[in-house]
Amino acid sequence: MGRIVLYMWMSLDGFIAGPEDGPGRGLGVGGERLHRTLSLDDGDPSTARSTDEVGSRILAEVKDTGAVLTGRRTFDHADHWNGDHHDGVPIFVLTRSVPEQPAPGHARYVTDVHEAAAQARQAAGERDVLLHGASAARALLDAGELDEMSLQIMPVLLGEGRRLFDGMPAEHVELQLIRTLDSPDMLHTRYRIDSARPDRNRA
Repeated sequence: MGRIVLYMWMSLDGFIAGPEDGPGRGLGVGGERLHRTLSLDDGDPSTARSTDEVGSRILAEVKDTGAVLTGRRTFDHADHWNGDHHDGVPIFVLTRSVPEQPAPGHARYVTDVHEAAAQARQAAGERDVLLHGASAARALLDAGELDEMSLQIMPVLLGEGRRLFDGMPAEHVELQLIRTLDSPDMLHTRYRIDSARPDRNRA
């Protein structure tokens, strides 16, 4: 069964978006700098391209995932990706409450973090699950369901905005660095989370 992998572009000081992020402005004020090497057609993530060689390799991995697991906030700010993130793979949206309106396209709402992880893993089969969103990442990390993190660190200090690891409990989470790739535009780091559930096959 595949791994749940968080993919995130972030600043050196840990921000994944600038301040005042919201619907129609998911990266906040000034947060576009984090995605300067990326482009896509009409907001369609399946068309994402990178001018950076490392970024292109990471995007290829993203598009090879077999399911998407995301937080409700990220899902809403992205205008639900019109119900299709890439290649028609199922999208599982972790939310505290299920809205009356059903999720569009290939998406469905799930309120329990373990159930969301289980459904996404099953849907992805042998492929990995793409995880989106800081709150969802923290929830899966706390639940022992997050296997790896693929972090693209951009050479910039945003100074303010939304941080990936805000609100973490005061305890250590041990990581194993399993890959680094670098270019003038970004530093890619990939970590395995040693505190993930012991019954998980993370090879």
